[in-house]
Parts: sequence; C-alpha cells; structure tokens
Amino acid sequence: MVGQSYRLPMAPRANYAHAKRVGDFIFISGVAARQSDNSIPGAEVDALGTVRLDIGRQTEATIANLRAALQLAGADLGDLCALDCYLVSMNDFGGFNEVYNRIFTGLDTPTRTTVAVHQLPHPHLLVEIKGVAYKPAG
Repeated sequence: MVGQSYRLPMAPRANYAHAKRVGDFIFISGVAARQSDNSIPGAEVDALGTVRLDIGRQTEATIANLRAALQLAGADLGDLCALDCYLVSMNDFGGFNEVYNRIFTGLDTPTRTTVAVHQLPHPHLLVEIKGVAYKPAG
C-alpha cells in the first residue's frame, strides 16, 4: 500500500482512512461534525422530537475535525491546498461562510469548491469537508 493512513477517534462508517500521507501530500477524507461518541454539535432534538440544526456550530466542529485529521499526519489548516465543501442546503451558505471566513483569513488560503448535495450520511449533518494539504515529510 502507498503512504501512511490515519484515523480519528470516531470510527468511520466504512473501512477508510480519515487522512493519508503520500509523500509530501496529505489527503483528508470528507469529515463532518460527528464526534467520537457519535454526537453531532449543532444538532439538538428536544423531548417532543423537534430537531434544531445549527450550521455555525456544525461548521466549527467540522473544521476542528479537519484540523485533527491533518494534525495526525503532521500538518495543520495552514498547509491545506484545496477544499471541497458539501452543504445539504445552499440556504446555509451564509452561515457556513461566516465561520469559514473567521477561521481562514488573508490571501494564503486553500482553493475551495462548495456545492449542495442531496444528503449526507446522517440526517442531522449539514456540512462535510474534504481536502488536500501539502506538508513536506520529516
């Protein structure tokens, strides 16, 4: 097998790595807000079953998981070259950008594509991000 694979504490839903270093490049699988205990920040269900989803909190948690995957491979957010961002609804684009722009500042930011998708692997997830980073090995 080529490269070295890394996994976050939360088990993936299939047999794949969250991050994979191949030479000086690090590929990050799509990550979302899901935590190791399977909770989802920004997703609350009250006693009557009313669901409240918060794109801001989910974006923060998703980027934190992205950072954690990068750190496993010896990199950080500043090493990102490209991001693909998936939103369940483009109505969340503004709230997503608000958090994104607070974290990624200046001109030295990764390229980014953001698209709407029909759904993500859990009905309470609003955003997923995958990326590629460049960090010389060693």
